[in-house]
Amino acid sequence: MTVEHQLAAGIAALGLSLPEGAETKLLAYLALLEKWNRVYNLTAVRNAERMVSHHLLDSLAAVPFFRGESALDVGSGGGLPGIPLAISRPDLQVTLIDSIVKKTAFLLQVKAELGLANLNVVTGRVEDYRPETGFDVITSRAFSDLKEFVSLTRHLLKPTGRWLAMKGLLPHEEVASLPDWARVSAHHALAVPGLEAARHLIVLELAV
Repeated sequence: MTVEHQLAAGIAALGLSLPEGAETKLLAYLALLEKWNRVYNLTAVRNAERMVSHHLLDSLAAVPFFRGESALDVGSGGGLPGIPLAISRPDLQVTLIDSIVKKTAFLLQVKAELGLANLNVVTGRVEDYRPETGFDVITSRAFSDLKEFVSLTRHLLKPTGRWLAMKGLLPHEEVASLPDWARVSAHHALAVPGLEAARHLIVLELAV
């Protein structure tokens, strides 16, 4: 199966309806990730077919849970889940932050080549980031444990906002060690086409 067919079949299996041209942009992003990965080591996944399931479809599986007008992807690395999110949700303002310059250089290249007007790239540590307004959603994929994730980004979340943490197995110990001002409001098992490993999306909110 070609990566084009694999991606199209995966999107259909997820039940997603993407904007016109989104699949073309996702494939262009995949090609850039493959190309830059040879030099910059953006991901341990080297094979394009595995990148479709482990990166693109894994990120897209979380898209239906993003609400509001703005999202922050913390420790974005090679742009996951932020770039698939920005491609599939042009109505959403997506900011990617990473402290490593070579990674944000890649993200800026993707933004330019794909013409992603709704994408913003920030180089720096998230705890030092002070934008004018907060975010409706803050997400991460393999950034840190839940306690560190919410603690480093609390100042960036709108009072009515939510954190979406992408995890493998349900992290019961991490949930138990959350600070008392944050709570898990939901968790969802994600069925990612082509990915046999467990995937969960943990939804967190500020405790009232």
